[in-house]
Amino acid sequence: MARERKPKLAVWKFASCDGCQLSLLDCEDELLAVADKITIANFPEASRAVIKGPYDVSLVEGSITTPHDAERIHKVRRASKVLVTIGACATAGGIQALRNFSDVKDFVAIVYPSPEYIVTLNKSTPISDHVFVDYELRGCPINKYQLLEVVSAFLIGRKPIIPPYSVCMECKRKGNICVMVAHGTPCLGPVTQAGCGALCPSYNRGCYGCFGPKETPNTNSLAEWCKKLNVSRDDLTRFFRNFNAYADSFRKESEAHER
Repeated sequence: MARERKPKLAVWKFASCDGCQLSLLDCEDELLAVADKITIANFPEASRAVIKGPYDVSLVEGSITTPHDAERIHKVRRASKVLVTIGACATAGGIQALRNFSDVKDFVAIVYPSPEYIVTLNKSTPISDHVFVDYELRGCPINKYQLLEVVSAFLIGRKPIIPPYSVCMECKRKGNICVMVAHGTPCLGPVTQAGCGALCPSYNRGCYGCFGPKETPNTNSLAEWCKKLNVSRDDLTRFFRNFNAYADSFRKESEAHER
């Protein structure tokens, strides 16, 4: 009797800190529950074993920052039935996308003693700028439970159920007092997708936008409220330039206040 073929899962790394891959490794008990249902075919963070593709689902962490990676992502796409980008780097260019607002040569000259040996692109760009992406899972790092939802959904052929609403909804559910209303603290919560459990507002800090823009974010309205809190134009520019600085809505809003 022929043995049933297990779906192949591959995990790929580009320019990133590995934090989102570690979120997958944090799913210890949950991974054990599905270990006999899938084959982890490529996951350098967890094992040196590599099984050749094609792969049923590929998880891609990191942004594209070098000519080599710009070519490699196309190979990953061709070998993958479903490609899911995970984390702020893969979905929005990451913190390294701050280079996109200046001349990258200036940064290279400051950081490296021999900049002539550095080969890099002018911009740090999300995976979707280079290949078709089936699904984007945001976060810096991602929420491991959302990751499990996405992986299990694609493995059984259904659409993932990830909340599109803002961090404000998470604050409401936790009974948090709004830091903007109560303390006058600038907060990206109203325009940021839920997923962190309102971690920063729970400690009386404004949201830093780790999970990127929510569905239809009104960044202009939030900026106007921040002005009423005496936030300067320079600070507004920096406010929207964080982990997801190059996400379209955050980028446009930051540029609108740039001198």
